[in-house]
Amino acid sequence: MLKRRFSLATAAAGAALVAAAVAGCGTNAQPLHVNLAASEVLAQAAQRTADVSSYTVDAVVNVSHPDQGAGKVQGRMLYQSKPELAVDLTLDSADVGGKGLPGGARAVLQGDTVYVKVEALNKMLGATKPWIKVPLAEMGEQGQVDQLLGQIQQFDLANVTKMVTASQNVKAVGTESVGGEDTTHYSGTFPVDAAVRQLPAEEQEQARKGLAEFKDVKFDIWVAADELPRKLTMSGSKDGGTMDAALMFKGFNEPVDIQAPPADQVGELPKGTTN
Repeated sequence: MLKRRFSLATAAAGAALVAAAVAGCGTNAQPLHVNLAASEVLAQAAQRTADVSSYTVDAVVNVSHPDQGAGKVQGRMLYQSKPELAVDLTLDSADVGGKGLPGGARAVLQGDTVYVKVEALNKMLGATKPWIKVPLAEMGEQGQVDQLLGQIQQFDLANVTKMVTASQNVKAVGTESVGGEDTTHYSGTFPVDAAVRQLPAEEQEQARKGLAEFKDVKFDIWVAADELPRKLTMSGSKDGGTMDAALMFKGFNEPVDIQAPPADQVGELPKGTTN
């Protein structure tokens, strides 16, 4: 079984990936020199994510670009790592510079297969069934389905938590209730280069490309007593472009129901569309 982990490379990259779909998805930690208590909390949170086998995340990403205009991606994801890797991503809205996905989009990953449902993509590829089935091993680096699958990378709990550990100025700013749970609110910024180096080696290049527009990213993270984040926001700007993302995490290690679509609604990816 192919075990493929997804990372939150950047919220800003997500909207661009949707636009592309409409038009045509080893750690090297740096020393931390910050307030010890706050930095330790982030480090422990990053470590605790390894114990999380399932969760749900709701996300909203707003971006603007001086040439492409404003965009928004909003959706939710169910994730499980056991007994096999499975992800169910729903994009309720995805719009960039007036180019949207009517009816939203959905992607279900089970083990080494991904199922994609998006009307605009189906029309472009000439698909005859609501869902398209693609083995991950057959997906090209620049394939249209691979670009849509890149949306999943915005929602990953483990890697986004790793990235914020690169902060050199994180501090506690108070206590707040998030989703009915008591949390401690931490705030800071992280340098993009150092943050990317927190990710597995095979994911760093894509993350670096996605965050290339920003030198530093401001973040706020709300961590509960179990040392896991309940909320994360990130924002950045450069040369007239902006990014603003918010993620809400819940349901840690609770059972999730992720199923492949009915076989009679699934078609194969038309030949010649994965590269």
